[in-house]
Amino acid sequence: MIMLKRINPALPQLIVGILLYGIVIQITGMWFVNDKQAYTLGLWIGIALAIGMAINMAIVILDAVDAAATTGRTVRTGFWSVLRYVVVVGVFVAAWYFELANPLIMFLGLMGLKVSAYLQPMFHKIISRRRNEAGELSVESEKSSVNSD
Repeated sequence: MIMLKRINPALPQLIVGILLYGIVIQITGMWFVNDKQAYTLGLWIGIALAIGMAINMAIVILDAVDAAATTGRTVRTGFWSVLRYVVVVGVFVAAWYFELANPLIMFLGLMGLKVSAYLQPMFHKIISRRRNEAGELSVESEKSSVNSD
């Protein structure tokens, strides 16, 4: 997670959001499907693709910003975006062709990236508030121990 935080400070929270989304969809969806194996495999392939896309986007953005700042030139971000979607479509086609997983559920898993991206600011606010509360408690306890001495 530390390496992911170096790429982008929001990336670990985004990935955790994707995984939580996957767990919620897994638990709720298992009650409504007949082919639980295709459902589960499709969902987690979609979740893995969403995580891969998030990491790839963060790296491409970091490289583009670094290249623009150091050389003044732009990186071929369009190429990486197209390649990212070609890989996603290739995985979908392979899963459909070999009948490994449900492509509709794979898409549902892939949408975890969108859901997590929309919820990430809320996660960040909650995590920051808890860290501040924990920090304030430790600071207050240190102050009270210093005052009592």
